[in-house]
Amino acid sequence: MGYEKRKIGEFGGIKAFAALMRLGHDMKGAQRLCDKGRIFDGGGRQLSKNDVVNGELWLVDYVCEPRGLEPIYECEGFAVYDKPSGLLSHPSGRHSPYNMYDEIWSRYGREACVAHRLDAETSGVLVVARNSAAAKSLKTLFEGRAVMKSYLAYARGEIKPDALVKFEAKNYGDFAAKLAFLEGFEGYVIDAPLAPCDELDGLKITMKVAPEGKRAVTLVRILRYLPEFDATLVECFPLTGRQHQIRVHLFHVEHAILGEPLYGLNRAQAEAILDGVLSREERVRLTGASRLMLHAQEIKFELGGEKYDIRSRFKFELEPNLTY
Repeated sequence: MGYEKRKIGEFGGIKAFAALMRLGHDMKGAQRLCDKGRIFDGGGRQLSKNDVVNGELWLVDYVCEPRGLEPIYECEGFAVYDKPSGLLSHPSGRHSPYNMYDEIWSRYGREACVAHRLDAETSGVLVVARNSAAAKSLKTLFEGRAVMKSYLAYARGEIKPDALVKFEAKNYGDFAAKLAFLEGFEGYVIDAPLAPCDELDGLKITMKVAPEGKRAVTLVRILRYLPEFDATLVECFPLTGRQHQIRVHLFHVEHAILGEPLYGLNRAQAEAILDGVLSREERVRLTGASRLMLHAQEIKFELGGEKYDIRSRFKFELEPNLTY
């Protein structure tokens, strides 16, 4: 449902943040709501934390509508979900469609948050911090390159080894913490810097390979070629975490992911997909699949002295009943 304005009480002669504390908010949370401009009086005037409330108090708040998505792993500090393709990781404005926060806030409370992002059309494992302490710890892990994620992708055409650069660990010592999870990885690497671009004329933020960009490194393992779909199944390990990194890197080596809604398309085509006006069959004909065929398969990290290795339970495969 997203955000809506609702009456939360009536007060006489107390400051707005104090009124919120009477309703059960802690000091920090009450001040945050005021600072975000979410508190109003009965006349519709936005209140700061020290404004005095005389009468009705209204709050613009997110209304959760969970649909029963269950975590695949759960412990005291965090949980892991198998996010379906098409589900947003975060609310997207005041009238947001159903997203992960409908589930996690209704289950764990308002301190819960996603620890990292997955694009809406990317499916697979998504880590959720259940409280602020866990969120801080997980943020430190992700920022410190101490989390290894692997993705499966179906890429257009047959990817042949000579089209990629063979990976040599000696050249990537600055990623030692991540590489330790891979136990002698053998495969290929795409090491190409990424920068923002506006090739779709403001429709959507996109990225491009550019010398002036930030370093972006993706390890690639070729799993198998599927001649019936003219597609290659690959496993990708991002050593950096740039926006759309795997998508742009595979497009850069001329093997875009099937179902790709942005890269390799013109503005009209991308807009038709993002607006949902293309039929399933039309999108398959245009992009090769009815969704972006990218899936977060596994995540590994160490937290509080414990090692975690959590894999998706989702069966990720192409649809044999469609012509790709």
